[in-house]
Amino acid sequence: MKIVGRLQDVSPLAGKLLKYDREMLLADLVGGCVVAVMLVPQSMAYAMLAGLPPQVGLYASIVPLLLYAFFGSSKSLAVGPVAMLSLLVVSGLSAKAAPGSPEFLELCLSLALLVGGLQILMAIFRMGFLLNFISHPVLKGFTSAAAIIIGFSQLKHLLGVKVPEEEYPFLQIYESLRALPGTNMVTFALGAASLVLLLLMGRFATPLLKQAGVSETWATPLSKFGPLVAVALTGTVVGLLHLDQQFAVGVVGEIPSGLPRLTLPSLTFERVVDLLPLAVIIALVGFLESFSVAKALASRDREKVDANNELFGLGMADLGAAFTGGYPVTGGFSRSLVCHNSGVRTQLSGVVTALLVAVAVMFAAPVFYFIPRAVLAAIIIVAVVSLIDLRTPWLLWRYSRHDAVAFIATFVAVLMLGIEKGILVGVATTAALLMWRVSRPHIAEVGRIAGSEHFRNIRRFEVQTHPQLVFLRFDASLNFSNAPYLESHVQNLVADRPKVKQLVLICSGINDIDATGIETVERIRDDLAVAGVELYLSDVKGPVMDRLNLSAIERDFLIEHVFLSADEAFSTLTQRRAGLPDSEVVDAEDGSAALFP
Repeated sequence: MKIVGRLQDVSPLAGKLLKYDREMLLADLVGGCVVAVMLVPQSMAYAMLAGLPPQVGLYASIVPLLLYAFFGSSKSLAVGPVAMLSLLVVSGLSAKAAPGSPEFLELCLSLALLVGGLQILMAIFRMGFLLNFISHPVLKGFTSAAAIIIGFSQLKHLLGVKVPEEEYPFLQIYESLRALPGTNMVTFALGAASLVLLLLMGRFATPLLKQAGVSETWATPLSKFGPLVAVALTGTVVGLLHLDQQFAVGVVGEIPSGLPRLTLPSLTFERVVDLLPLAVIIALVGFLESFSVAKALASRDREKVDANNELFGLGMADLGAAFTGGYPVTGGFSRSLVCHNSGVRTQLSGVVTALLVAVAVMFAAPVFYFIPRAVLAAIIIVAVVSLIDLRTPWLLWRYSRHDAVAFIATFVAVLMLGIEKGILVGVATTAALLMWRVSRPHIAEVGRIAGSEHFRNIRRFEVQTHPQLVFLRFDASLNFSNAPYLESHVQNLVADRPKVKQLVLICSGINDIDATGIETVERIRDDLAVAGVELYLSDVKGPVMDRLNLSAIERDFLIEHVFLSADEAFSTLTQRRAGLPDSEVVDAEDGSAALFP
């Protein structure tokens, strides 16, 4: 049993196979077949996007899928080439070698090896938490801008024109628009017809199939056959009418038959240094995209996926791509969704998909010759249009200006500077805004709600206060980053309120305090004393009190000036000052009690 348990830890699929039955096999066969139908045209299209020959996409859809099926934890995740990583590859490597050249392919193999190695190391050292360092606004800004770049990068294939390569995406978009007058109308007709077909099938195929009596289990997967239908129809037309010869329609061309050969990527020290920044970005972005999809699909079935398991599975898949003539892969959203909806039961569906792609490479390569590149471009464009998010920035601007700024900064930087630099700008912007928020936490002046022991913000609630007694609630841990802000806030308050004689700092929000925080408390106490104001503390948590007891703050102060609660401080201090007037009620700014403290 120990051996079985260890095998399950290494390969989640192994544990499921122990309970495998005929019903599960049928479900996995159906799911694997459906994904293979999608993957064959998509993999060629994404390889073309990455600046690689179409067969490289097919090669990246065989061994990587087998390895992920064995080591990955998600039954629904359909691993293979995806648009985002393809764009990262071509944008990161095109400056080092001409896309499509042998040198470019060698760099792709080395990059896949490096990405796989990084992901495996991250899994070994349990570094799945790195997912948290790319925020949601940065990811949304990145994917929206990348989708626009991907769409415009396919215009040259969709229109049958030549577009010079530019270093910056916005210049590439400009050059694509400039090339419009030279459109090959036959090529454009094939591409436009494919776009219409894909959009119509995506929108209407499922309801029409249901109306025809097809069950929902089959209707959704069948509606995803659009790419295969478009490829088959246009390829047949081009082949029968010889449009590639008569009207210069760009086609896939000859694809070598047979399984991919073993490749040995070269990783010299200089190459590692050169490719490492790009490899880190691809490793993180690929993991983020894959894990987000896997987690969302697993939650539908009340299952769970492990971040570190996913890292290891993706790492093994990328190593497989590196040694079999492929390029970096990850889980694709649309394919994974179709895989899940087809009712797969285990990762064995990925094995079925890989075997079917291998069969296609071995026996159907001649059929691929007449597939128009415009159709593959249309497949890519339809796939990435859904990634353009115009709603999120408006929502972010309404409830979080900082997040909106991060989205906009990432979006603009990706369009202007490129994928790698754009992501770095987004992460740096998020980090800077986070530091800004941490250094300026929320500080509220509070009062007691009449007839209770609760203290709430005077700007939001009707509360009881005294003109000579102020209660401040500090809503963050007190450390070197925000201690000066607290000190400045207290100084300004006392300067503006000459009647204040006592100030109570409510510490309910302070979960931790460092040396700078302790020194700041001492300095505030001493400065207030000079101004004739006494400092008190309340609601001090145990770990924070332990730090204060070990500090140089006098024992008498910690005994006489620390209250168990704000209510105790309020009652005690108002009784001590016999000359104070009765409590006065301060309304919220809008004249009514607020809903939130």
